[in-house]
Amino acid sequence: MAEPRFAVEAEGLRKRYGPARGGTRALDGLDLRVPAGTVHGLLGPNGAGKTTAVRVLTTLTRPDGGTARVAGRDVVREAAEVRTRIGLVGQHAAVDEVLGGRQNLVMFGRLYHLGAARARRRAEELLERFGLTEAADRPAGEYSGGMRRRLDLAASMILSPPVLFLDEPTTGLDPRARNEVWDAIRTLVDGGTTVLLTTQYLEEADRLADGISVIDHGRVIAEGAPDRLKARLGGDRIEVVLDDPGALAAAAEIIGGLASGEVDVDAEALRVGAPVTGRAAALTEAVRALDDAGVAVADIGLRRPTLDEVFLHLTGSGAAAAEGTGARADEKEVPA
Repeated sequence: MAEPRFAVEAEGLRKRYGPARGGTRALDGLDLRVPAGTVHGLLGPNGAGKTTAVRVLTTLTRPDGGTARVAGRDVVREAAEVRTRIGLVGQHAAVDEVLGGRQNLVMFGRLYHLGAARARRRAEELLERFGLTEAADRPAGEYSGGMRRRLDLAASMILSPPVLFLDEPTTGLDPRARNEVWDAIRTLVDGGTTVLLTTQYLEEADRLADGISVIDHGRVIAEGAPDRLKARLGGDRIEVVLDDPGALAAAAEIIGGLASGEVDVDAEALRVGAPVTGRAAALTEAVRALDDAGVAVADIGLRRPTLDEVFLHLTGSGAAAAEGTGARADEKEVPA
């Protein structure tokens, strides 16, 4: 049987928790396609349906409607076969903190019905692959956050599943530990694994994801590569930071003459910004015009829209909502 082009496909997925009237509609016609061998990010405010989507796609929750296939298998009719083809890393580490890294992996291997010798061999392979060989015999409870998460990833790969689901895998980790996990994820994808990632960190999606689906109110409201989504907000912006508050009006007029859109003036930050076309030419002309007008500039530069700004534009919730501070009380995801 040929490998499917899309490792994950969903069409019209629906899921409601509670009574038919007045319950929580977690998924409301979700459509999703994840090409094989890529990292795909699911972004959305708290309660948007991200975790419910993962639970449906990993057969932990049965949808009320729609269809979904993972690794070529239907998540409802062929749930048992789907489970043999996926790995899942949830928001909290699933390893035993009393056991060492090697013991944890051997235990998971035996739980997956590997023979004792094969489970030991697989454990050694994964310890080396995830950079944990030197710490293999230390209790997992003594591992750093990044090491525990890498051990969690290793455990999910015992059977080398073609599709791996990561539900906010770096929540609570410091920047160094997040980088360790990102490196491990990229290594998996380089080896052919498909990763579906939900995350609270927009930088994480920007760094890792080949494609992104933005979810709100249980459905996809935008999708595409990170750069393509950023392009929806327009092209490059020129930003000027001033020393003198009295120069704001003059700077705004000069930048307005070069802008391809509306000029933004932030009087508190002494900043003037506007979208422009022609990166180098626009910047050069702005520097020359400001200098000719005698406007003292503290800083000037070009920048592209961030994924945070895309998120804010699309959902009206902002990055703070994505990081857990903007949940709406009537949209909380309810576990099955």
